[in-house]
Amino acid sequence: MKGFGSDNHSGIHPIMMNALLECNIDHEPSYGTDRYSEKTLKIFKELFGPQSETYFVYNGTAANILSLRACMRRYETVLSSDTSHIHLDECGAPEYFAGKVQTLPTVNGKIIFSEIEKYLIRKGDQHYSQPKVISLTQPTELGTCYSISEMQEIIAIAKKHNLYVHIDGARLSNAAYYLQSSFKKLTSDLGVDLISFGGTKNGFAFGEAVVILNPKLQIDFKFLRKQSAQLPSKTRFIANQFYHYLNDETYLKIAEHSVKMAKHLHDGLKLLSLKNDLIKITQPQESNAVFIQIPKNLVKPLREKFFFYVWDENTTECRLMTSWDTTENDVDEFLSLLLNLINAVRTSTL
Repeated sequence: MKGFGSDNHSGIHPIMMNALLECNIDHEPSYGTDRYSEKTLKIFKELFGPQSETYFVYNGTAANILSLRACMRRYETVLSSDTSHIHLDECGAPEYFAGKVQTLPTVNGKIIFSEIEKYLIRKGDQHYSQPKVISLTQPTELGTCYSISEMQEIIAIAKKHNLYVHIDGARLSNAAYYLQSSFKKLTSDLGVDLISFGGTKNGFAFGEAVVILNPKLQIDFKFLRKQSAQLPSKTRFIANQFYHYLNDETYLKIAEHSVKMAKHLHDGLKLLSLKNDLIKITQPQESNAVFIQIPKNLVKPLREKFFFYVWDENTTECRLMTSWDTTENDVDEFLSLLLNLINAVRTSTL
């Protein structure tokens, strides 16, 4: 059964599956000294800038936590949105391994930049966990994207107060497609210091990358990765997936498909919402996520055929996510089922 639960739910993209098979021959040196890793690191430099250094890890939690460990000490704070993954979905790992998480108010999942300086007034106070990092999720957990100008405003505040800027970029490729921009323009050129760059949500079997743009943060990172049990022995199986993902703009093709499927879903739901008041779109659609309020009594029959997550149990706001293998037929079948359920509710209440 296919559904709209998460882009993590999809299988392995054929290109990434072939990448695994391609390097599954002969023997190669371990720990990133293989030829597949070497050529992949070169393509990261081409896309993010020659000063960048990339380190492969197993999963997204590790990418985020290691990024924060590189930036901060245990008595310091990372500022993030109140909907961020590092705040809500890492089981306290950032605070266990890195430092305190302080959440900031948001609109549509994006930090209100004018609020940031309110959390910086006690810098230097020994009783107060010291702000050191701003973490931005791009796209946000609500599927919206920071514009270039919004990023510039937040990063300017960070630099003014000597804060590092981290990007949680599990779906950064989708933002690059939506904003019609390059990775370099979205990160290096803006002054971003480091990125958790996603693989798994984009069709990989496994594997993420930490891309460090600030040379100061690169010095000891290999030791942090090893100490944190995230140095892959057979690194080539992660690296070669990234090589084929980044080569020939495969990442943009996958992003284009998943975002277009989300738009098809969003447009269909918007049409339904205009004809009745039972459903309501709650967030702008700027990535591969659609957020919508659905009556509670319709959630269960919908999820029996198309699984998705209820984002807010109190309001029954639901998150629908598309992926590389979502088809127009999948979307149309979901919309048809929802319409039938709405009509059944209307008929029973007449």
